[in-house]
Amino acid sequence: MSDLPNCPQCDSEYTYEDGILLICPSCAHEWTANAGTDDEAQEPGIRDANGNPLQSGDTVTVIKDLKVKGTSLVVKVGTKVKNIRIVDGDHDIDCKIDGVGAMQLKSEFVKKA
Repeated sequence: MSDLPNCPQCDSEYTYEDGILLICPSCAHEWTANAGTDDEAQEPGIRDANGNPLQSGDTVTVIKDLKVKGTSLVVKVGTKVKNIRIVDGDHDIDCKIDGVGAMQLKSEFVKKA
């Protein structure tokens, strides 16, 4: 009998380890073994696509081509955005991008530079 915890999503007992992740074959849910005890995971705040905490004033890099709504402009992969501001809401980063202007971005589409 393994000492791995049951899946937190479907309560299946057939979980297995893959590196640092625990995986449930029943519902395909993935989580880390120390998600409940890790101080960093419990720390509130905005995180980038890699899980690094973001603060106002940071520089980030866009990781996906983003279409600018209402225009034909596209923010390309690798675009550096300097001096971001963290705001509340669905789009949690407020910034200015050269050639585009003021924008709001989701933290899931950037990584800390």
